[in-house]
Amino acid sequence: MNTVFSKSMRIAALVAVTFASSHALAAEKIIAIDGSSTVYPITEAMAEEFQKATKTKVTVGESGTGSGFKKFCRGETDVSDASRPISQKEMDACKEAGIQYIELPIAFDALTVVVNPKNDFVKSLSVAELNAMWKPGSSVKNWKQVNPAYPDKALALYGPGTASGTFDYFTEAVNGKAKSSRTDYTPSEDDNVLVQGVSGNAGGLAYFGYAYYEENKDKLRAIPISAKAGSPAVMPSPEAVKDGTYQPLSRPLFIYVNATSAAFKPEVKAFVNFYLENAPKLVAEVKYVPLPAEDYAAVKAHFKAMKPGTGFGGKNEVGIKVKDLINRIK
Repeated sequence: MNTVFSKSMRIAALVAVTFASSHALAAEKIIAIDGSSTVYPITEAMAEEFQKATKTKVTVGESGTGSGFKKFCRGETDVSDASRPISQKEMDACKEAGIQYIELPIAFDALTVVVNPKNDFVKSLSVAELNAMWKPGSSVKNWKQVNPAYPDKALALYGPGTASGTFDYFTEAVNGKAKSSRTDYTPSEDDNVLVQGVSGNAGGLAYFGYAYYEENKDKLRAIPISAKAGSPAVMPSPEAVKDGTYQPLSRPLFIYVNATSAAFKPEVKAFVNFYLENAPKLVAEVKYVPLPAEDYAAVKAHFKAMKPGTGFGGKNEVGIKVKDLINRIK
């Protein structure tokens, strides 16, 4: 047999296999998502159901809202989960990279303050007391400093890291300015680490999304919050979010969709439509609060119109209504 011919045949076959493999990989549909650890349980549930229905691969990360937006504005992801609106700095980064985005509210959350179950002395907390604990430069290190009626017991604070949208929202609502916080606390972008911290420390206190409390209510105790000293303290719950009584720690949750991906990747458009269609059921299943039906209808119409932009001016707003938000985007 001609060895030169045989060798050329083998090379040709190898090239053909390599070409076919590369095209098969290129043809694989992958939707890339990252961002908020708070929104993660919702999007992960959506991704699982969508993958079952369509065989499209969906990767979901939970690096935090801020880190997620960095990837999104570099064009590395199709969708960014966010527990707060896009900031001015992130808007500028996306604009510089030519990334347009569609802002979609998808659920409500009751940002929840928790203590260790052995803590039987705190019946409720006011925003002013939370501020005393969490404001920049706070010297409060003991529960007795929060309230003279409390015991002389060390206070151990756990909270989201600075890349977290939950950190931004809480500091805005409690301290009056996003990212304005004392720094001598135990931070983590992983809410499960915060759960473990408080459940293992009798003097611990933390804040995070309601779903993480619901998942771990046997290890934690949620604290009723009063907006002002003397006003009724309200427990976080879906009902309190819906009727507007849990303030100021109720907040909308978002996904941001790369407008180019939505327009030119049919699988991304299909996934977002699937997300909005199934949100009422799956949002409730993972212990968050679905939007009212009329709000989901407005969000679906907004996505169908493919209107890029944000209803926020680069900063958070406490108490914004979904329909008002969407109507701002022209």
